[in-house]
Amino acid sequence: MDLKLKGKLALVSGSTAGIGHAIAAALAAEGARVIVNGRKQAAVDQAVAAIRAGEGGAVLGFAGDLGTAEAAEALVAKHPGIEILVNNLGIFEPKPFEDIPDADWTRFFDVNVLSGVRLARLVLPAMKRADWGRIIFVSSESALQIPAEMIHYGMTKTAQIAVARGLAESLAGTGITVNSVLPGPTKSRGVGDFVDALAKADGKSFEDYEKEFFEKVRPTSLIKRFEAPEEIASLVAYVASPLSSGTTGAALRVDGGCTKSAF
Repeated sequence: MDLKLKGKLALVSGSTAGIGHAIAAALAAEGARVIVNGRKQAAVDQAVAAIRAGEGGAVLGFAGDLGTAEAAEALVAKHPGIEILVNNLGIFEPKPFEDIPDADWTRFFDVNVLSGVRLARLVLPAMKRADWGRIIFVSSESALQIPAEMIHYGMTKTAQIAVARGLAESLAGTGITVNSVLPGPTKSRGVGDFVDALAKADGKSFEDYEKEFFEKVRPTSLIKRFEAPEEIASLVAYVASPLSSGTTGAALRVDGGCTKSAF
């Protein structure tokens, strides 16, 4: 299927690895001009080279912490006319509720929520002039089923859904759509490293830990495994395309059935 993305300028925040990298590669494979972002230049260069080698296309790079206003403003000034914004930048950290200080709540909100709010605000003027655009927040099933082990993370994922819906409402009648995408537990680089460390500490293989995780921690999963980043990326690529013009203000689940609801 041709997603009609050829030549579209897309920014994927936090895209040097994991879900973000898979999204950037999927968009590049469809002919979009993709801006890959990470905090460190070396990681950005490596990701850009990998996508060019595998998918080809016009892949650009921007090194900077998009959790800060300065980096966000610099990026949009350097690459005006962004047509597709994928707010993928995010952090997570399991921590008991009583041990989460105020500073952590603020840091998680700044990185996971405010970074996307700020970028959306910066790219909207050009989208409005063109009367076309796509803004996508990569949220999580944790937005609907707040994990007891990282409540501050779940809070930010819920907030992303609220921002996406409200922004979509404000753009009613335009050619700009805003949606959130909710992955389930995914074997991204960070999660993979974290699970590997836990498994080794318990003297287990990754496969044994994965089975136990979906029996005890995410028993509602219907696929009973960690998703691959590419499974998330395929949905995001469609939502980013002109073909998805009838989908806006939606919280789209690609969570392996983790959310125990048919609606």
